[in-house]
Amino acid sequence: MSAAAPALPASPACAPAVTRLAWLDALRGIGALAVVAEHLLPWFLPALRPYWFSMGVYGILVFFLVSGYIIPTSLERHGDVRAFWISRIFRLYPLYLSVIALVLALAWWVPVRGEVPRDASAVAAHATMLLDVVSVGGVADTMWTLSYEMVFYLMVTALFLVGAQERSGLLSMAFAAAAVVVGLVAPGAVLVGGWPAYVSGAAFVAGLACVIWGKARTAAACVLGLMALASLLLSSRVPWLGTAVLAVMFAGTAIHRWERGTGGLWPVAVTTALVAIAPLWALEGGWWWVQADVWLTTIALAGATFAGAMALRGRRLPRVMVWLGLVSYSLYLVHHPLLKYFVEITGDLRQAELPLQLGMAALAVAVVLGASALAYRYIERPGQALGRRVSGRNARGLQSGADPGVAGQGTRHDGVLGHEEGQVPDGVRDHVGQGDALR
Repeated sequence: MSAAAPALPASPACAPAVTRLAWLDALRGIGALAVVAEHLLPWFLPALRPYWFSMGVYGILVFFLVSGYIIPTSLERHGDVRAFWISRIFRLYPLYLSVIALVLALAWWVPVRGEVPRDASAVAAHATMLLDVVSVGGVADTMWTLSYEMVFYLMVTALFLVGAQERSGLLSMAFAAAAVVVGLVAPGAVLVGGWPAYVSGAAFVAGLACVIWGKARTAAACVLGLMALASLLLSSRVPWLGTAVLAVMFAGTAIHRWERGTGGLWPVAVTTALVAIAPLWALEGGWWWVQADVWLTTIALAGATFAGAMALRGRRLPRVMVWLGLVSYSLYLVHHPLLKYFVEITGDLRQAELPLQLGMAALAVAVVLGASALAYRYIERPGQALGRRVSGRNARGLQSGADPGVAGQGTRHDGVLGHEEGQVPDGVRDHVGQGDALR
């Protein structure tokens, strides 16, 4: 099977890149707002927080669907795993490392999360972003979801290089079924301690070096994919949740295959049904957001939001939503630390008068949006530009290192890899309940 993507049919999906990306950015904007609200309302306006669905889970499901929809397509369009990974590294790490530095620098004031180990295993886990799948907490609360993005990247790369990238529908159903089974049999991580972080860290660095520089690229990618899968199933904090997340992401890919006419939509329906029942009898569960009514409603709303945005993909969308999507990675990473610092200054606002709550909430949102815009302008964009330059230079200078079996090698930039897939906000585990103390 050729690794190159088939020609796109004449359809709304073939609209100019700006139009096509606008609806994805709007989805990210919606997801980002949901996650900000998930963290803001319990601290500022607890009376307004809904409990009939989870805003945080809703937001991350939307983001995971977007990643699943666009990531494999980006890789297939370029046909160049080197360019893809260089783009990913320069897209994700500059802001990620900056937030880590900020949180650590201010730990004397607002301490680093107590559950994060202060040892080399934490360094290894943060270096790979595989935090949650090796049961290590991130220094910033929202970093855990990047683990599943990284697992997806590694698996998609391996599938692409072995020519199995078109099996997304089957994979989505397989992961969804696995989520049900894992939930029934696994009460938590099987592999515990610091060594999963060390092993995965060493494999990640060595394997990714081979993938980028073309030395035994396919073999290295397969090892990385298998390592990511093993970590997901055996050493992640909540194995059924991580497995369900991969099902959702591959369902996003299956939707894109269906849109292009290269796959059916029924695997998405099967995946949705299996993910919906995955936590209902899971040994590890019990949180309010996995209760049947809340979980099912949240899944339905996320799916409806994605479908609605997809139906409007050829129309002009509100610029503010598109802008929020552009800065959503910054918004996702910086908002929670900033809200913690804000509350540290103002004190507990949960029992304050409503006008004060509203005023402080509006001010906090303005601060978060302003900081996100600055982070995007001065950290994200320069990092992306540098990644494009490095990718282009490497593609020209190391052309001989490309795998001969990978069609479509080149340096063409289609506007997709510049600002898209890495945004996956938090909102699941860091829940501040109606009676919880502020942290």
